[in-house]
Amino acid sequence: MTVFHIVGAGLAGLSAAVRLGQAGKRVVLYEAADHAGGRCRSYLDATLGQRVDNGNHLLFRGNRAALRYLQTIGAVGHFICPHEPAFPFVDLETGARWVVRLNGGLFPWWILSPSRRIPGTKAADYLTALRLFTAPRQATVAETFADGGPLYRYFWEPLAVASLNTPAERGALRLLLPVVLRVFGKGREAARPMVARDGLSESFMDPALDFLRKKEATVRFTHRLRGIGFANAAASALDFGERRVDLGKDDRLILAVPPGNAADLLPGLTCPQAYEPILNAHFQLPEAPAWPHETPFIGVVGGLAQWVFLRGRIASVTVSAAGAHIDAAPEALIPRLWSDVARALQLPETSPPPCRVIKERRATFSQTPSALAQRPKTRTAYANLFLAGDWTDTGLPATIESAIFSGHLAATAAMKR
Repeated sequence: MTVFHIVGAGLAGLSAAVRLGQAGKRVVLYEAADHAGGRCRSYLDATLGQRVDNGNHLLFRGNRAALRYLQTIGAVGHFICPHEPAFPFVDLETGARWVVRLNGGLFPWWILSPSRRIPGTKAADYLTALRLFTAPRQATVAETFADGGPLYRYFWEPLAVASLNTPAERGALRLLLPVVLRVFGKGREAARPMVARDGLSESFMDPALDFLRKKEATVRFTHRLRGIGFANAAASALDFGERRVDLGKDDRLILAVPPGNAADLLPGLTCPQAYEPILNAHFQLPEAPAWPHETPFIGVVGGLAQWVFLRGRIASVTVSAAGAHIDAAPEALIPRLWSDVARALQLPETSPPPCRVIKERRATFSQTPSALAQRPKTRTAYANLFLAGDWTDTGLPATIESAIFSGHLAATAAMKR
């Protein structure tokens, strides 16, 4: 019987395993760590005394691959999904607050309503979205939209930085097109946000592992792949140090590891080389604050913080494309971040409460126009070896949606081989 070997139990590897398990295939999943999830997981933090996520991730109902994955593993109910796609914002420089409210149906008539659209913008300003279709392939977000006044400051730039984790001055414009089409171009249902209710592991990982166990998949943690043997233009063996796994002639291998690891295992592989960091901080509030919005987060403009998420007494901050701040000491970052959080949530600006700062120096590859040409395809030069990961050529930004979609692509290609 053909065995599908998957190396890496992050979202890409789990997605591939779930797809194969759903199809009744025999799956063996290997992971170097003692847990699944990669950069998308929860853990018990000693400083705060409770479980937190290593980062903040936002999904939308329009993320088709992610939604299909969650439906398969039975985890859609683990998410908070507001009935209305309403997005609260605050400008810390001016004190202005507003909520962008999308409408039902495909025609975006919400841009005709001053109370629904971004303050300071006119309905005609939104026609600049047509530049997504007409701009050169090497265009960046800033050079395409930076003349847009409030619409750029309050929409295009925050969307680009959050989606691409790359400064808008360098971010590839063409990666924004699928985001806009899938989330904002499909009506209210697609734009409804989804936030993990309890934690990333509880929402993405644990249900997937339970699903795989029911499908009799084998999951082996603490198995770090050190090398791959090749013969006859195919992968023939996996070297885990003290353990060697020989591949049968009909077996398939899906490599779902970070790009640097993949390049070490596959000499000559072309993949993105530059990375962008993300900075996250979790504050433990004295009590859960009153929050007037159904959506448990707020976008922040004019501060160091960019997004603040609420989960009970925990206020979590995200700073994407954080290269200018990633080397700063937590002691220097915490007061600035807390000031932003307190103002965003309209809390007293006391001394900072207990906080955990998390730095992910290689959160995603730097999603510049030139880097897109370095994203490898799912299929490789080896007949039975396939790649998965948000850094592969999915046509999407390096997000949860891209990671899950890449696993689906790899599993489908491996079954068709």
